[in-house]
Amino acid sequence: MTLLPHVAARLFGAPLLIHRPKLDVILSVLGPRVGVTDLAAPSAFAPPQRPSASTASANDKIAVIPIHGTLVRRTVGLEAESGLASYAAIASQLDAALANPNASAILLDIDSPGGESGGVFDLADRIRSAAGQKPVWAVANDMAFSAAYALASGASRMFVSRTGGVGSIGVIAMHVDQSSKDAQDGVRYTAVFAGDRKNDLNPHQPITGEAQAFLQAEVDRVYGLFVETVAKHRRLRADAVVATQAGLYFAQDAVSAGLADAVGSFDDALAQLHASISSRPILLASGSGTSLKLQKDHPMNAHAEAGAPAPLVADAAAGQIQPPPATASAPTIASAETFSVADAVEIAQTCALAGRSDLVTGFLEAKVPPAKVRSHLLAAQADSSPEIVSRIDPNAPAKSALAAANPASPNNPLIQAVKSRLGASNT
Repeated sequence: MTLLPHVAARLFGAPLLIHRPKLDVILSVLGPRVGVTDLAAPSAFAPPQRPSASTASANDKIAVIPIHGTLVRRTVGLEAESGLASYAAIASQLDAALANPNASAILLDIDSPGGESGGVFDLADRIRSAAGQKPVWAVANDMAFSAAYALASGASRMFVSRTGGVGSIGVIAMHVDQSSKDAQDGVRYTAVFAGDRKNDLNPHQPITGEAQAFLQAEVDRVYGLFVETVAKHRRLRADAVVATQAGLYFAQDAVSAGLADAVGSFDDALAQLHASISSRPILLASGSGTSLKLQKDHPMNAHAEAGAPAPLVADAAAGQIQPPPATASAPTIASAETFSVADAVEIAQTCALAGRSDLVTGFLEAKVPPAKVRSHLLAAQADSSPEIVSRIDPNAPAKSALAAANPASPNNPLIQAVKSRLGASNT
């Protein structure tokens, strides 16, 4: 049994979401074998089982889902030979993690150049939906390109390692013309068909202008889905996503561009996620220094906050993507129309998770956006000189033992006080 036709049919003439160097590697191996039946499956071949969603050894509350290798809708028994991972298998692991009562959160461990377009956007949406049930974080460890980034964008928080990269938000399709090889082999193929488009992309003849236009239209359509998915999940402007021009962003550049939320290793992401579900802060020490990172699970990147500069600003003259301009250190005052109860609750939760509940009232009185609150808490931690003093007693009696134990709970007395205070200020 040869598996070559299955691979060729899915590689040529179809839109792919894959990092170009990886595509070149595949082509260098498969290209000379087009029409040759030497890629045979071993006798009694049984595809190995990929690791199922597991729990990290250091933390039995987090299900880790590996997303490694080239991504396809179905593997057709090629996992061992080609390092493929199927969307169907990843979806099954995601469902298992959601159903597992012992898993309080999910971490996507991603190291993939991307792959097929078929099925990727449905899975990305399933990941985003899962993030509404349990915290779902992702880490580019080291590579989350193209289709792999589409999946990562569905997570509520995205890490990238110091040597890792994200992006490649683009689509590519290849057509192979082997008519010259056919002539050398003394073989001529004649297609008998009905329907003008039935013989489009025939590998045994040069591509026609009409067929190329059809393929380009499909590439553009899938690209539109890709841009829409990333813009929606990362809360970026669609034109800003397009302006990346399928470029690659590494480490801090990815964070500055709004394509990731933090630079950190797999272990950093795991530790922060553990701290997040445990509602306590942790110090992240990946690199030359140690800095406080708040442990709240944010369903969006920080660039999307009201009043924040839009990420991925396109330089029309140079055609380059520039990071958002630096902001002043003083908090920007939000208007009453844009400051909501949800903002107030998020501020209270963020302060509680940082162990600085005493700062809540001052932030609320100034109507400081949540993104600015996080920045000032980091600065306050570093300087040990908070500038705003609260008049709310964080030790007020809790309605339940659970509320007292969880500072981010809506039943926490601090959260209740915030809602009451905001309601009074609007009357």
